[in-house]
Order: sequence, then structure tokens, then C-alpha cells
Amino acid sequence: MITQEYLDSLLEKARQNAALLEEKEKEEARTQQDKEDVLTLEKIDSQPPLPPLNPGILPRSYFNFTSGSSSQAEIKTQDDSEPSSSGILNSLSRDPLAEIAESALAKAASTASSPLEFHDGKDLTKKQRKEVGSITCSQDFSYLALSSFLLCSTYSTPSITQLKPKTAGPDWFDLPAPSESDLPRLYREVEALRLRNQLDPKRFYRKEEGEGKGIKGLPKHFAIGKIITTDTPFGGASGDNLTRAERKRTLVDELVDDAEMKRYAKRKFEDFQKVRGARGKNTKNVRKQKPKW
Repeated sequence: MITQEYLDSLLEKARQNAALLEEKEKEEARTQQDKEDVLTLEKIDSQPPLPPLNPGILPRSYFNFTSGSSSQAEIKTQDDSEPSSSGILNSLSRDPLAEIAESALAKAASTASSPLEFHDGKDLTKKQRKEVGSITCSQDFSYLALSSFLLCSTYSTPSITQLKPKTAGPDWFDLPAPSESDLPRLYREVEALRLRNQLDPKRFYRKEEGEGKGIKGLPKHFAIGKIITTDTPFGGASGDNLTRAERKRTLVDELVDDAEMKRYAKRKFEDFQKVRGARGKNTKNVRKQKPKW
């Protein structure tokens, strides 16, 4: 039988155990604090000296300041004999772009008598002089662009290809100008496109301005497009698309592989052979022979 005295004794023992546990935790915390390491740094005698805080005479400031500020900071400049106080920004006293443009114009005026030279040391041709003059002397040339061009021409003479616009402008959807290294490859494509009169005898195309002039006759801005494949609503390839074997890399490859083009070329070749065969053997060299009289 459990009595009240037995329950009181158990409660008293539990209180004593809780007090002992709390005291033990405090003791462990004290010992942990005593075990903390304290690092002390040794004194370094050989320290580098501090740099001088006086900047000396500074160049003329780019801004004009008006007095009236609470903090008076005195700075000596080359042009000011008396110290100027810092304050509210009033206006520009020096324009770096204007200085660059003036120095470039002065240098250009000093060397105006000598002929313009290209980057390879040769004199500019009449066409190159016209292109450079149209770029530098245009009325809508902005002030920033003029100063940047003068800065570029001061340190390095730009080539004509660098001065040409890279694109045809936003009105032509920024049609790019091909690089010089790609021109021989693109010339074959453009030449195949210009010979379309020979592919279809029932169509007539007007002759282009640069036709027959080689690579120099290519337009300044042009690009060759590519037909994008269409997908089905489910994300797969459509049956209307060409297979990988049927797709060609260039226009010339497509023309060579075209079946209708092959038939037409074969028929025209046979017609030419019939005409030549009707004239007889060695009829080509008859005109070269001198008459015997």
C-alpha cells in the first residue's frame, strides 16, 4: 500500500536530483569559459611608413565650384594662385572631348600638306579619299562620334573597312555587311543566283549592276537566308520537311542535285552537240586557216 509519506519522499529526492543537475551544468559552463584560448599578436617593429597625404600641385579642375558650402576644403591647382574652396557645382571649366578634338585638329592641320596614307603605307586612292571625306565631313556627325574618330585617327590610322557601316540600318532590319574573308565563298552563291536566266528559259530577269565585275560587284550589305523546318503540333518532325540527305549546304549543291535542272541541262547539251555535229569535223578551226590564193 502506497502511503503519503512514501510519495513525499520520492518528490523530495526528485527535487534534490534536479538541483544537483543544475549545479553540475553551471560548473561545466564555468570550466568551458576558463578553457577559451586568447590570441595575442606580437608587435611588428618594421612597418612601412604611411604615404604622404599632400598630393602637391594638381591640374586644373574640370568643374567650377561656388563658395557657400559649410566645409571649406582648400585645394591648390596649377592655374589658381589662391586656394579655391569647395562648394556647389556650377559649370564645366574643361571639356575632355573638346580638348581631344582640338589636339587632333591641330595635329591634322600640321600634317595637312602631306598626302593621306593607308595602313600599309600606300597613298589613298581617289575612291578611298571620297569615302573618308564623306564620313568625317558629314553634317549629321555627332560631337561624340567626331571626337572619337579624331582620337582614333590621332593614334592609329583606321582602314576603310573599319570606317564603313557594319549594317544597312534599322530601315533594312540591320542587314549585315559580310566580312572580307567570307566574300569568295559568298561570291559563288551570288553568281549562281545571277545565272538563273539559264535555268528557266521562260523567265527573264533584269541584269544587275555588279554582274560581271567579280567579287567587286557584290553588294555592300546582303545575307543568305535559310528555310526553317516546321514542326507538327505534337513537337515531331513534319513530313513536308526535307530529309537530312536532301538538304544541301549551298545553292550550287542544290542546283546540281535538282532533277528538273538536270533534265534541262542535258537537253540543252544535246541540242548544242547536234548543232556542232551538223557542221562537220574540224569546222571550228576552218576560220583560222588562211585562204590559198
